[in-house]
Amino acid sequence: MPAILVSELVEARFAAALDAAAPGMTRVVVGPGGASGDPARVEVAFFSGDLYPDGTRAFVSALARAESLRWLHTFSAGVDHPWFQKLHASGVRLTTSSGSAAPPIAQTVMLYLLALTRGLPAWADAQRRRAWEPHEVRDLTGMRLGVAGLGPIGLEVARLGAAFGMEVVGLRRTPRGDEPCETWPLGRLDELLPRVDALVLALPLAPETRRLVGERELALLPPGALLVNVGRGEVVDEAALVRALESGRLGGAGLDVFEREPLPPESPLWALPNVIVTPHASGTSAASRERACALFLDNLARYVRGEPLRNEVS
Repeated sequence: MPAILVSELVEARFAAALDAAAPGMTRVVVGPGGASGDPARVEVAFFSGDLYPDGTRAFVSALARAESLRWLHTFSAGVDHPWFQKLHASGVRLTTSSGSAAPPIAQTVMLYLLALTRGLPAWADAQRRRAWEPHEVRDLTGMRLGVAGLGPIGLEVARLGAAFGMEVVGLRRTPRGDEPCETWPLGRLDELLPRVDALVLALPLAPETRRLVGERELALLPPGALLVNVGRGEVVDEAALVRALESGRLGGAGLDVFEREPLPPESPLWALPNVIVTPHASGTSAASRERACALFLDNLARYVRGEPLRNEVS
């Protein structure tokens, strides 16, 4: 009988829902000590957020023995890691939880923008020193926000930016006409950069987006502009970004993703006063994990019925 590979947490919380979605399939459960059951029977696998990072090794080890694997669903939105690519190239279907983490990530983007325009790092430092140091702040209202990448995260950022009174212009490969903001093709990036007060990168990693923003692009931004990256670290030339921040030409940055993760202790980004560093955790919330599980369960029922799967990687 074919089996589904899930984590101990997913099994404990969603056993009844798994039974209802796939009544003809048993389950192999993976925990810190490895997998209970025979991974060779696994046809479907769910790489849930609770397995990352501590349970990843046990999950990958179980999948290595899953000779019958046909479909893998992952909690993440991106599948640019070589491990995913190798599975996909071998004929395994891949689906993602794209969209499930969009609300908390977009809210974190607004946190970066609010903190940077108000000089929150300086106020936090003054508070630690018990120093009364007022300074002027900038309004988000009236600022022009560029959002590169209008997937679920970028669309939510655009919506929240507009709610704060920002003028939003989005970039995507091919505008569809149903976006909630003025939208240009990604090829017009150079035209947009000089016009924005803040640029948010919510792009996946692909050959055409790797180091899309480098020395030249950063120089096109107006002096004092802000940059936020919640897509992939490799979309930005990190060394060029550090130089732009150290020189003061770039007003500040909110960064959740980096070229190397974890961010090395020796990286200058840690100590720059105009930078907010978060550990690739802007989408980590209980609600986003629930949405990812709900998406997998819906896809599991579709898989059993032979219907198209949501968020399948082409």
